[in-house]
Amino acid sequence: MSDQDQRESVIYLPEGEGRAYSLGAMRSVFKADGPETKDTYSISEWWLEPRTKGPGPHSHEANDDIFYVLEGVITFLAGTEHIEASKGAFLRIPAGVTHDFENRSDQRAGLLNIYIPGGFEAGMPRIVAWFEKQGAGR
Repeated sequence: MSDQDQRESVIYLPEGEGRAYSLGAMRSVFKADGPETKDTYSISEWWLEPRTKGPGPHSHEANDDIFYVLEGVITFLAGTEHIEASKGAFLRIPAGVTHDFENRSDQRAGLLNIYIPGGFEAGMPRIVAWFEKQGAGR
């Protein structure tokens, strides 16, 4: 790979930068996805205000979800188990496993999500519209 090719593939974003989506008391910021990763993965941050529910229980039939807690405490649902995960915790949810996350604490919490293979970002406009219909605060 030439130096030019390497420069074109490098992504640098300062803190807080990326493609942001507001979901009421939850916010996502996509860092890399789609053409940038050749749809092989997507990387996003998810920030939840205190006492905020996440997306609701769901599964992805062909995609693994990898989570890393950036700040605070996130309560994950993985199958039928609830896991209290604090800063620095790592969790892999294999394809087909029902999962969810929420912030049950009184402090803001954030997580990094890697979705493999990519494509999750394509559904964000639909997800934002759903949260708006629900009253955004859930």
